[in-house]
Parts: sequence; structure tokens; C-alpha cells
Amino acid sequence: MTPDPARRRSEDAFLVTVSGLDRPGSAADLFAALDRVGAEVLDVEQVTIFGQLLLAVVVVGVDQGVLQDAVAPLTPTWGLAVAVNPTDLGASPPPHHHHWLTVLAPTLPAAALAGVFGAVARAGGNVERIVQLAHQPVVSYELLVAGAGSDELRRQVAQEAARLRIDVAVQRAGLHRRARHLIVLDVDSTLIRQEVVDLLAERAGCAQQVAEITRAAMAGELEFAEALRARVQLLAGLPASTLEEVRQSLELTPGARTLVRTLARLGYETAVVSGGFLQVIEPMAADLGIRRVAANRLEVADGRLTGRLLGPIVDRAGKAEALRRFAAEAGVPLAQTVAVGDGANDIDMLSAAGLGIAFNAKAVVQDAADAALNVPYLDPILYLLGVPRSEIEAADEPERPEGVSARTSASLGSA
Repeated sequence: MTPDPARRRSEDAFLVTVSGLDRPGSAADLFAALDRVGAEVLDVEQVTIFGQLLLAVVVVGVDQGVLQDAVAPLTPTWGLAVAVNPTDLGASPPPHHHHWLTVLAPTLPAAALAGVFGAVARAGGNVERIVQLAHQPVVSYELLVAGAGSDELRRQVAQEAARLRIDVAVQRAGLHRRARHLIVLDVDSTLIRQEVVDLLAERAGCAQQVAEITRAAMAGELEFAEALRARVQLLAGLPASTLEEVRQSLELTPGARTLVRTLARLGYETAVVSGGFLQVIEPMAADLGIRRVAANRLEVADGRLTGRLLGPIVDRAGKAEALRRFAAEAGVPLAQTVAVGDGANDIDMLSAAGLGIAFNAKAVVQDAADAALNVPYLDPILYLLGVPRSEIEAADEPERPEGVSARTSASLGSA
């Protein structure tokens, strides 16, 4: 028979808190004791940290004295501290006021955590749950925040993040976080550490000229499409075989393979969208198992680059359009898309995505994004999806050579 919510509200509720050294069987004994006196369990939370147990249970349907007598044997039997205190069933805020706050940095000292918790409090929120997602090579915690409005919470934590030089992301809690996602990655200085056009320019002997055009585009003196055409024109006459040489020289950003591999295991779609060149990017993406690619195509004639492009240019607007197209093809709502990029030509894409992440980007890009990552690894994107480091490493175990530790494997094979 389903308990009557009105009856629950009329009854006294008690919070039973159990703490001490965690041992198998202690929780089973607690719930057996509650059952013997007819206590009805309304809520349970448990945390075990460094072998220490903290178990909290909300119960109704029994007097406080009877309840205290029922759980008292846990102290001599298991050496646990047990407390029974009245609690208010109406204290929890409605579910739609919950947000996930992800905090990430190379280190998170107490001062940084104090700043984050202070920002949550100023936004009118309360932290109900804390989970450590990673402890190396970066530290990351996920906080479940109740009671704060989205805009004020984002504003307060963004101010603290800037002051403390840490990365934070605020996302609304709900089932959508567990749903299938599409992750779209920029390439140059995001998925890879270099800029492909610079690598080609070095081989064409025009690195300085290309750098000057790039500088003018960054300063807003040239539109992206105009700057791209000017740089490509300088590559005229370069042997087409150079494209493969450049592809072979590409260096993935640390954590890139771990990110893409884990996303595939989660059943997520991954795509790349770039203002760079398809002939270089497409084979690299295929090697990573990524089949959705949007980039610019260089014209080749008689085995050499002509200095021209074929087809529409993938510029700032083109990147956002590619995100929408890939989402439609994959059957993923825009609200469940994630875009990652570092440049001004990524801003429209970051704004269109459900979650836009600025990766080691300039301030103007970070201001346009929902979250910023300023660490030199790509796989912390997984923490923003709620995936802890322990689960990533556990999934990699079957592929890890015998005798190689998780930490060693992560440092050698995460690129």
C-alpha cells in the first residue's frame, strides 16, 4: 500500500545519522533494526571517504525513544556513532531548483572551495551533495546545488572563478544530463595542439606572411573568410603530398584520445568542425573513430595546391550551421549538444550548443561560453558530463597492458 503523503507530513520525522569505520554488514543491521520497530524510510544518503562511513536516513512512523533504543546496539556491535534527531520534511526545495556545479583546477585548496561555497550562498543556494570526480592530473568536484536561480548562481560563481583562477560550470539538473549527447570539437588548438595552416605555411616558405594575416584577422581588421582565402592563396604551388606530411606531424591535445574513446563507450556522437582543411582533418578524425567532419576543402590540380578553396567556407556562421546539421542527422536535440572551441570563429557554435565550452580561450570567447576549461587536457570535458575519473580508468582496464598502473597508463596513453 502506498503511504499517504498527507499522513507523512503530519508525523514526526527523524534523521538517523551513523558515522564511523565502514565495515560490511553495518548498514544491513541498521535497516533491519528500523524494520523491527516499523519505521518507514523516506530518504537515504551515504558517503564513504578513506574508509569512514557517513550514513543518513530519514524515517517516520515511530517515536524517537523507540527509534533510539532500536539503533543503540550499533554502537557496541560495530563501534559506530549513532544520532537520532528531529527533522523537517518541508525543508527540501523543489527539484527544478537544482543545478550541478562542476569545479575544476590543477589544485583546489581550501581557500578556493571557500570561495565557491560562498558564491553559492550569495546566490541563495545550498549544497546538498559533493562528489569528487578526479584527483589527478586535475582536481574536480561536482556539487548539487538547491534553491538558487540559474542566472544568479552563474553570475556569482563566475566572479569567484575569475578571482580564484579556477574553472566552473553550472548546468541544470535533470534527466537530460543522462541522455545521448552530440559533442562537437574545434580542431586547431583544441583537438590538436597546432594550427594546420601554420604548418603548411612553414613548408611553403610563407610563415611570416601567413602570421601577419592571422594577426590582422585576430585584431578584427579582416573577416575570417577573407583572411582564410588570403592565407590559402600563399600556399599555391605546394605539393599535395605535403598535406599527408602535415597530417603525420599533428599532435593531439593530451586527453583527446581518452575523451573520444570514452564518449564512444557512452554511446555519444562526436564530430569535428574546423576552419581548417578537410584533406588533413578527415583522415585524422577517421583514425579517432569520428565520422562527422566539417572543414574547408583545398583545390588540388596536377598534384599541387592551386591557392583556392572548393565549396562553401566553414567560417563562424558555418561552424554553427554544421553543429545544427550534425545534431539533426544524429537525432540529438540542440539542448543536448556540447561544443568546444578556442577562437572567435567558434563563438556562434558555442552559443548555439546546449553547453558551450571555451578551451584555453581568450576572454571574449570565455565570456560567450557557458563554461571554460583552462587546463592543458581535453578529457576534463567528461567531468562536465558527470563522468568521474575512476569510471574512465575502470573502462580502460581491459585495454591496459599487464603490469601498467592506471596512473602510468593515463599519462602515457591519454593523448
